[in-house]
Amino acid sequence: MDPGLGVDEITPIALLMDELRSEDVQLRLNAIRRVSTIALALGPDRARDELIPFLQESVDDEDEVLLALADELGKSFEEYIGGKEYAHALLGPLENLSAVEETLVRDKIAAVLTPQQIEQYYIPLLNRLSHGEWFTSRTSSAALYAPVYPKVSPAIQEELRKGFAALGSDDTPMVRRAAAKWLGSFAKNLSKQHVLSDGLNIYRRLQADDQDSVRLLTVEDLVVIAEQLSPAEVKEQLLKQIRQSVSDKAWRVRYMAANHFNALSEAVGVELVREELVNHYVQLLKDNEAEVRTAAAGQIPGFSKLLESEVVIARIIPYVRDLCQDSSQHVRAALANQITGLAPLLGHGPTIDHLLQLFLHLLKDEFPDVRLNIISKLEQVNDVIGIQLLADNLLPAIVELAEDKSWRVRQAIIEYIPLLATQLGKEFFDEQLSSLCMSWLGDTVYSIREAATINLKKLTEVFGVEWARTQIVPKVVAMGSHPNYLYRMTTVQAIGTIAPSLNIDIVCDEVIDALLRLANDPIPNIRFNVARSLEVVATTYGKTPEGKELAQQKIVPVLEELMADQDADVRYFATLASQRTLATTQG
Repeated sequence: MDPGLGVDEITPIALLMDELRSEDVQLRLNAIRRVSTIALALGPDRARDELIPFLQESVDDEDEVLLALADELGKSFEEYIGGKEYAHALLGPLENLSAVEETLVRDKIAAVLTPQQIEQYYIPLLNRLSHGEWFTSRTSSAALYAPVYPKVSPAIQEELRKGFAALGSDDTPMVRRAAAKWLGSFAKNLSKQHVLSDGLNIYRRLQADDQDSVRLLTVEDLVVIAEQLSPAEVKEQLLKQIRQSVSDKAWRVRYMAANHFNALSEAVGVELVREELVNHYVQLLKDNEAEVRTAAAGQIPGFSKLLESEVVIARIIPYVRDLCQDSSQHVRAALANQITGLAPLLGHGPTIDHLLQLFLHLLKDEFPDVRLNIISKLEQVNDVIGIQLLADNLLPAIVELAEDKSWRVRQAIIEYIPLLATQLGKEFFDEQLSSLCMSWLGDTVYSIREAATINLKKLTEVFGVEWARTQIVPKVVAMGSHPNYLYRMTTVQAIGTIAPSLNIDIVCDEVIDALLRLANDPIPNIRFNVARSLEVVATTYGKTPEGKELAQQKIVPVLEELMADQDADVRYFATLASQRTLATTQG
């Protein structure tokens, strides 16, 4: 043991034991995270002889602690116990950790074990777990087959296939569920011959299980097995199971089928997709469960790219049209997130003829996520039909929403504007939407005015400060002379919001004087908001030479005047702003 570590001979294990027996989960976690350090202090021999047996006996009932131990043992821990030749010593703790979802340890150990170590130590462990009296050990064993299968002899591989098949036929549903979960990983290591002779039998048995919690896990197994077979073999061996999964009586199984439909379609080949899977996909799009329709809607462009555009228009678009009217907002939101992906597949004319009205309909949806999902993907449509046509059709809908009588609808559209600006570009925005954004600054609802100022800040970040100098700043400053105090208040708040996104030159040349003039406004609310906005300017730019000069010559004198204001609120905010300004410029 290295004396430089300052650890007494018996202290590491004793201390670890005390901490791992603590009722405090955090203390046990901290102890586990020091296991590598303790192993290093003990040296390889004592780490094998004392630490590993202790860890094997110290079974924690907290998954978080077990996961932490799995993480530690997975970090090349064999180096602390003498190297790869002793890696089998980690199989003891692994037996306790095998029930944990963390795959790191078993994969790591399987990778460093030699075929001889696997045969001598790993296989007996696997057999012990697979034939354990308690179903929990049999459940744990399912994950241990795949990592070592490629590294053992053909005779042992045959034993492993039989052992895994036994798990798939176990009397306990939890064991069969584990077999279904890990069958895909196991099947990936099988030769095609053994997929056909063994893997398919295990899969079919599980896919016909009376428990839907087992059947739903077989959908991913189906994809893995289909990937290893030829299209002709899939058609001969798996067609019945595909039909059964898509039409399963349990909606959770159909949901899994819908959720993995693109992966399955790519695995089975284009011919079978066109012959068989189109009908199944349509069946999922009109399923009576909203969760299934939601999952199916999420697969629309990925599945459609496997079809000819005429087939998409004839077979898929009618059901897409129905989904636009779906009673579930989650289905419509999932559709809105994917429907624009059809535009590149269909091309210019069909997009205009079949999709544009659907986009417009979804853009007017009452559910905000539906509108956002459409707006966030408009770039795909723009690339196909062009900005002008898109603007001519969609802009009226956007303007209509922007002027909606419900302020919440107006607010939702304002929040989407920066995203829309990014999609449509600076030139289009200046021509079509700039005046609309400025009009929100005069809205009668405070929340709209506040959202409008935040919108200007985000637009500045999208288009840059020079754009803001010409398109935003002059209009905001001009509102400071408006006879209606709400407009003057908006100017003050807008300057405070967008100032950090500008630069010191624009602030000095075009912004600060308008703000200082409003320090003499007859409305106290405006005056104390001026103090707050001056604080933002000073604390944002006060550490630069130009900012310090601006603060000393213009901001501090005005704040001192406001500190003597007759209104208590104005004095309070001015004093606070002055203190923070001085702290920034003099710090």
